[in-house]
Amino acid sequence: MKWGICMLTTLPLASFAQTQQKPHATPSNGGVFGGSRNFRTFSIGVNGGVLVPAVATGGSNDFTKWQLNYGYGAYVKWQLLHFLALRGDFVGGKLKADNSRKLGNGNNPVSPYQSFETSLKWSGSLNAVFNLATINWLHKQSMATLYVSVGGGLAGYNPKLTTTGGVTFDYKPSGVIKEFFVPVGAGLKFKLSEVVNLDLGYTMHYLDGDNLDGYPKGTSKDKYAYGYAGLEFPLGKKNKPQLQWHNAPAVMYDQLVAQKEQLKMELDAQKENNAKLAATVAKLQQDSDGDGVSDFFDKCPNTPAGEKVDGSGCPLPKPDTVKPVVNIITDEDRRLVRNAIENLEFDFAKSTIKPSSYPSLDKVAELLQRKNLSLKLAGHTDNVGSASRNMALSKERAESVKAYLAGKGVNPSRIEATGYGMNQPIASNKTAAGRQKNRRVEFTIY
Repeated sequence: MKWGICMLTTLPLASFAQTQQKPHATPSNGGVFGGSRNFRTFSIGVNGGVLVPAVATGGSNDFTKWQLNYGYGAYVKWQLLHFLALRGDFVGGKLKADNSRKLGNGNNPVSPYQSFETSLKWSGSLNAVFNLATINWLHKQSMATLYVSVGGGLAGYNPKLTTTGGVTFDYKPSGVIKEFFVPVGAGLKFKLSEVVNLDLGYTMHYLDGDNLDGYPKGTSKDKYAYGYAGLEFPLGKKNKPQLQWHNAPAVMYDQLVAQKEQLKMELDAQKENNAKLAATVAKLQQDSDGDGVSDFFDKCPNTPAGEKVDGSGCPLPKPDTVKPVVNIITDEDRRLVRNAIENLEFDFAKSTIKPSSYPSLDKVAELLQRKNLSLKLAGHTDNVGSASRNMALSKERAESVKAYLAGKGVNPSRIEATGYGMNQPIASNKTAAGRQKNRRVEFTIY
């Protein structure tokens, strides 16, 4: 008895502790692999029905005719898994039977008693409950489930006997009989809403004794059954689903559909960004007057065709005298160009020159103007990415260097910018070091 009372009081305390935990941000469907914290796992139930001193599996009885009598019950349940729960049950009520039914040749069996009435003061049991239809492959929402249960418990009851002479007495005047029993049951549960379930069940109780009817006759042991209807109330936050109704395949399907829609939205957004980037690049490269300086940098638009301009797109001043062309290229000039090549860096996968490359490029600009030299820029990439994208990137980087030098006063007509993509590697693209060497812009002065 003490064990049964401890069990019944511990489960409500566990339920209270569960609902007091720190709240978690959980989806309304509970997810698939989120753990039990995403669900409501504790519930309480109340029920009422009938008690009979017999069970569906049959067997001998000490009285010939059993009667239906009221019964009532309550339980606390902890859903451990989709299909498994622990349930603490309490059942009370009355049990009756008599010998009014004729047997055999019309005579009652030899018995000193006319009838009995047993008051089931209490019965407490701990049961394992197995849901048989939790995973539903036909419907996304499970609205009904079949379950079976088995466990063990302790019952306290007090039989009263009435003799054939009409005398009624207590079978055990000194107190309540306490006996161990094994409950075996089955039921059908319906989900009415997120806050209440309808519970229909039938439980057979197999006692470890022959005292329920107050007539210890033979070697058989007494038994009784409880058929009931009741309501079950899940505990916890209403935005969390009940674990016992969770249909994991349906939830997994919904999550995959949602992920597909999210990926489609991200791809559409990426396409829109790429279109905006392409429009920006085209705007930067546009040269309406054909003077070699893009409209973005051209400070003197609509320059006449064939007019020589400086890096800002403005016509060059007409010299009074023709200056001698200085076109002798020295080793120092070549060293200065090599240094510019080695220090040239761009942002990742872009044509934007990093500021650390400006000083060496400034020296190349000064050299080209001072000696009136021409420059060929050849952009190259490694083989990472598509050939078309690498070809465009190599061209964009060469044009970016040309635009920078033109902005420093170099005549853009003396600069040729070409992109070769990944077609002219100088090292193996199979290693990171080799790919780094292949990502380059070559300078050729003449």
